[in-house]
Amino acid sequence: MSNAPANHDSSPQDVERNEVLNAIGSKWSKFSKHELSMLKTNDELVSQIVSKYGLERPTAQREVHTLMAGRNL
Repeated sequence: MSNAPANHDSSPQDVERNEVLNAIGSKWSKFSKHELSMLKTNDELVSQIVSKYGLERPTAQREVHTLMAGRNL
């Protein structure tokens, strides 16, 4: 048994990432929670949107840029 204090608080980065993933999942509901958790970059998200939704890459890039509002995965 460890004497180290338990840390149940999420880091600000974890909270931000969860908020971003929730926003992505709300807009593009074809993504599973697992798929969302595996995304590492905004460009990867664009590629997945092109694949899943059949959007043109420039359209997907604009939509991701608007949704992310300067945030990164």
